[in-house]
Amino acid sequence: MLKRKIYLLRHGEIDQSYRGRFVGQTDLPLTDTGEFQARFWEHELCGEQFGAIYCSDLVRSQNTAKIIAALRGISIEVTPELREINLGEWDGLPVSDIKSHFPDEWRMRGENLASYRPPGGESFSDLASRVVPVFGSIVKNAEGNLLIVAHAGVNRVILCHALGMPLANLFNICQDYGCMNILELSGDSFRLKTMNILPSVRTCKSTIAVCP
Repeated sequence: MLKRKIYLLRHGEIDQSYRGRFVGQTDLPLTDTGEFQARFWEHELCGEQFGAIYCSDLVRSQNTAKIIAALRGISIEVTPELREINLGEWDGLPVSDIKSHFPDEWRMRGENLASYRPPGGESFSDLASRVVPVFGSIVKNAEGNLLIVAHAGVNRVILCHALGMPLANLFNICQDYGCMNILELSGDSFRLKTMNILPSVRTCKSTIAVCP
């Protein structure tokens, strides 16, 4: 049976003044480091043929995808359903402020991570209901190997879906800026080949280690 690979990338680094804050659909550009991370993957993936490249409509995702796709002659499929989770009134706020000013809300979030919605926002179950169907459609309708440039929450939801993990465990999955995950698809079954592989700042040689 023909095996395909799905390269699932988190966008590059964003403004580090947002470190320690909730960042959902706030539309932030890449930093210089984020652009470097995208250029690393442009070089690293230069020998890989993609049937299609998808990204969300947020700037940080689009810019990462554009750098990787620049010399490929492939149009990028901008897909709003791949946006990061909507955090509503929490978006952009320091996590410490939510913990101190809204302790009951913070407790409820911790008790039911999959279903809790911040005021005006989405739960991770809502995110999965948005992301998983479009991911399935992408995999079904696109040919060959695929590159999807998305976000930490989106990637975690996709990986939970592919691995049959409950959403309550999604934060057990690390997704650093610019990290690469590779899923192998055989028929309807996914196998995780790599997860959270980071761009190397020291070398342009391959850093991807795959299981046999």
